[in-house]
Amino acid sequence: MISADPVTELSMPPQTQDNASVAWWYSRRVQYLATVATLYLLVNLGFRLIFLFGFTDLEINMEVLNSFWIGFKFDLRLAILLTLPVLVLATVPRFNLVTKTPIRNLSNGYVFITLAMLGLVYIIDLGHYQYLGKRIDSTALRFFEDPLISAAMVWQSYPVVWISIGLGLLLLLGLAIVNWSQRMLLRQARPVSRWQKTLGAVSIAAVVIVGTHGRIFEINLHNPVPLRWNDAITSENHAVNALGLNPVLFLYDTFEQRESPYDEALAIEYHADIAHYLDVPNSDGLSLDRMISPADHRLNFDTPPNIIFIMLESLGASRLGAYGNPIQPSPSPNLDDLAENGLFFTNFFVPVSGTARTVWASLTGLPDVLSVKTASRNPFITHQRVVINNFQEHEKFYFIGGAAGWANMSAFIQQSIPDIELYEEQDWQSPIADVWGISDYDLFTEVDGILSQKPTDKPFFAYIQTAGNHRPFTVPDKNGDFTTRVDLDEEELSTAGFRSLAQFNAVRLLDYNIGHFIRLAEESGYLDNSIVVLFGDHNNRVTRTDGFMPAHFDALDLDGLHVPMIIYSPRYLSHTTRHEAASLVDLMPTMAGLLGNTYLNTTMGRDLNATAPEGDRSVYIQTSDKRFPIIGVVNSRFALRMNRDGGNARLHPVNNGDPRQDLSEKFPDEFEKMKRTARGIYELTRYQMYANAP
Repeated sequence: MISADPVTELSMPPQTQDNASVAWWYSRRVQYLATVATLYLLVNLGFRLIFLFGFTDLEINMEVLNSFWIGFKFDLRLAILLTLPVLVLATVPRFNLVTKTPIRNLSNGYVFITLAMLGLVYIIDLGHYQYLGKRIDSTALRFFEDPLISAAMVWQSYPVVWISIGLGLLLLLGLAIVNWSQRMLLRQARPVSRWQKTLGAVSIAAVVIVGTHGRIFEINLHNPVPLRWNDAITSENHAVNALGLNPVLFLYDTFEQRESPYDEALAIEYHADIAHYLDVPNSDGLSLDRMISPADHRLNFDTPPNIIFIMLESLGASRLGAYGNPIQPSPSPNLDDLAENGLFFTNFFVPVSGTARTVWASLTGLPDVLSVKTASRNPFITHQRVVINNFQEHEKFYFIGGAAGWANMSAFIQQSIPDIELYEEQDWQSPIADVWGISDYDLFTEVDGILSQKPTDKPFFAYIQTAGNHRPFTVPDKNGDFTTRVDLDEEELSTAGFRSLAQFNAVRLLDYNIGHFIRLAEESGYLDNSIVVLFGDHNNRVTRTDGFMPAHFDALDLDGLHVPMIIYSPRYLSHTTRHEAASLVDLMPTMAGLLGNTYLNTTMGRDLNATAPEGDRSVYIQTSDKRFPIIGVVNSRFALRMNRDGGNARLHPVNNGDPRQDLSEKFPDEFEKMKRTARGIYELTRYQMYANAP
């Protein structure tokens, strides 16, 4: 450590040849901080190069270079974060690195310890990758459950002595560099003007913000989504994805998934119930796999129809005139018209409220029952076996007006559907409207421009995620001939379930844009051979709706899960109103049934056009706090609700009688069957999220 007397050194006479103010980067502290940050960055880059050339057989191409660039940005973020404590030690008034030897020694000790920890994590990561073929994550802690066995395995498998020598040399070199760099703190100060100091502070702050954020170009200033681990997961080659990760940051990210993945004993206990519910033949162990043969109700066609999913952001069923909303004229004339001319489901539910959870469930067929964040944010399960991959003739697209990095959604989508084309914020020509990217009007317009160019003899699957019906309820200038309504007072809006005029007009605008897209698709010609599936992801905040909706939606906290669902196809489907309970997880199997596909179903989803084994079709629901949810099932007669551990179970009537009444004693058989179905779906879904990951 440096032990020179700072008082003596700082009292040296000023250099007479250099009394003028100098630029801020000549500051002793700035140069010292830059040296420390560069040291951290070089260590990260060094290990990244070791990983690339020593632990993979990747050939250098643009995909590899792009992954390396993403990894570099993660390395820069980590280097800056590790330097921040030193920055604090350098700037504390009167008691900092320049003025106090103990503070310099403290800084030396901090850098030494963090370098040791950094090197150790990287060494463990390289061994972990060589052993298991993946970067280190929180599951590596399992090796500490049997430390003696793990230590013996490491000793017998790796050159521990040489690794230790290498780590020691790294630490000695790092310490030598830091000791050398600290000498610049003791040199004669050079005067820096107040203006230059301000400029320096702003510049350093900018470097810290941009460096930790991880993005430099193509940033939506309304919603500056930072670089996340999902940005590295873009390739079918696992080594390319691994190259883009920083093991230290990835290890931290995976620690956020702290809940127990599943309880195998409970999954076994309820497996028979769910095997019956899903009509799984002769299931072994905990498997839910079943091979589905072409359905009798499959459509007749020459070229398979296109499938277009449109997710209606924050649109609950109670918002639509088709479901009884009392405002006239209806806030949803276009959706009402589609309901009157397509398959109209009056009791359609999302399993759990939330946009990310809806995207997950609609694509995987598994309810997102996680209580820590959302399933798409869990790197252990983002790669799922999904029914859509059986649509082998279909070209696949995912369209979103904003950044697909929200909730790490891009990693989930691209890993689970390898051949999908993902269009997001930076791919559009239209201007950014707000935090959610381009407007829905522009999104539908540009999507039509893409789909209209596709050959008519090759079908496509398109998932269009809207966002306009969400705060801040932006109404862009460019919206065709749409005009807002201002003729409703608070009482009228509240009676119809709306909390504000802006919320009401956002629903109207979403409906307008749906009509806009349907007209474009018709004019472009591909609507004729398409099946359009429209569904809400959840309801946004409402006032009471029991004045015009069945009372159980409000009384049993189901209004947030009850969303519109319409399947529209003028060529293939005639109008039918369906009143049985239906679920978001059923969408993909239902489409596969209409196409007549033979496919492997590993999910909780079932073809809505097939007979339900339980008779009165029941679907899973989960409400209240995500951490301690109320789970249950609902069918056309009852709603079963209980704590996730089975406690406080109650059976409520729907569509008939007081929904707050408990009928469990009056209908004990129905109560027990629905209770086991609800608990079974919850426990088996938790298990299947991991078992379903290839």
